[in-house]
Amino acid sequence: MTTSSKITHLKVKKKKLNYFRDVQSELKKITWTSKAELISCTKIVLGVTIFFSLAIYVGDLFIKNALHLINLISKLVFG
Repeated sequence: MTTSSKITHLKVKKKKLNYFRDVQSELKKITWTSKAELISCTKIVLGVTIFFSLAIYVGDLFIKNALHLINLISKLVFG
């Protein structure tokens, strides 16, 4: 290896090391949620997800039956 490539290699290593040190220091600044808050938010998300999935299911059944009824009426009218 030439001297300039060694210097470049060392600069890259130093930049990577500084990056990971910066990441570590930023992670220490984060305010993490408490276990109770996390559980509470998880329950809310699951509840809302179940509610909307049931609402979409009921809406789908309604549309399906409405279209089925329209089909039956059209067969009776137009034979």
